[in-house]
Amino acid sequence: MSIIFALIIFSALVLFHELGHFLLAKRGGIAVTEFSLGMGPRLWSHEWGGTRYSLKLLPFGGSCLMVGEDGDSDEEGSFGSASVWTRISVVAAGPIFNFILAYLMAMIIVAGVGYDSTVINVIPGSAAEAAGMEDGDQITSIGGSHTFLYREVSLYSTLHQGQTAEVTYKRDGESYKVTLTPLQSENGAYLYGFSKSVYRDKGNVLQVFGYSGAEVRYWMKATVESLSMLVRGQVGLNEMSGPVGIVDAIGDTYQESRPDGWFYVAMNLLMMAILLSVNLGVMNLLPIPALDGGRLVFLIIEAIRGKALPAEKESMVHFLGFVFLMGLMVLILFNDVYKIFLR
Repeated sequence: MSIIFALIIFSALVLFHELGHFLLAKRGGIAVTEFSLGMGPRLWSHEWGGTRYSLKLLPFGGSCLMVGEDGDSDEEGSFGSASVWTRISVVAAGPIFNFILAYLMAMIIVAGVGYDSTVINVIPGSAAEAAGMEDGDQITSIGGSHTFLYREVSLYSTLHQGQTAEVTYKRDGESYKVTLTPLQSENGAYLYGFSKSVYRDKGNVLQVFGYSGAEVRYWMKATVESLSMLVRGQVGLNEMSGPVGIVDAIGDTYQESRPDGWFYVAMNLLMMAILLSVNLGVMNLLPIPALDGGRLVFLIIEAIRGKALPAEKESMVHFLGFVFLMGLMVLILFNDVYKIFLR
């Protein structure tokens, strides 16, 4: 079942990503020769409106093939013939659509099971209690960053172990501000001294819209912080997961949720899909050659200079980036398999 669920999730994320490229290309007058789900030989295809729509054998990946996308073509309807701002919008649409999909899925979760509010319980003998905080207080910011979900409070605490933080909270409609120095617990973790008071809160229609955005914001923040820790050497490549590791995590989520019923299986898998969709969006916006972010860098340079960089040089940079990414994927794949066999 984990493989089936993984294929459904991966297919939805890739299809929506490519749909972003497709819709903006069509809107910008760029001819799309093929829009496909999957890779390899075609299982089914149909041509309509000048575009071939295909379902392919290998159930991962997808593509939106545009005329002149990888070449230096200026023929009418080609990618290169469109204005630089049209091309920027087409390239950026893929990651942006991943964020839109994440938001839509977050709306289902928030409407179905609510959101984790920042209303807290205070741990006796903690720094929070010593500063005068009480059960029922609602944290509105920590470390200068506004908080909408308790997971944002937890994320800050995890990433700033042992550091003093300024906490703003509300009580009876009034705002208060305290400075907390975390105390070390018996297991060695530094704690400010609060926990969330309830598992999930249900909100009205407007709160569903607002807290769905907060869900996406949280996962974007968590993804960027994780990448930052990777760059700084605080986490290693062995802590990253590729397709095999993700399928394994989806399987674990399914097995852990089954005793609670199919509704909670669906909610937890949706939460996993939100994480993956946001990750896909953020990763594709990184200025890495061969990814959407790398292509955006060249297009932005073109917009500033008023003319494009030589096509052969851009192609070489993207090729080298592709080789690097394939090598990284092989390394992560090996690490995923190694971790599974070690369990």
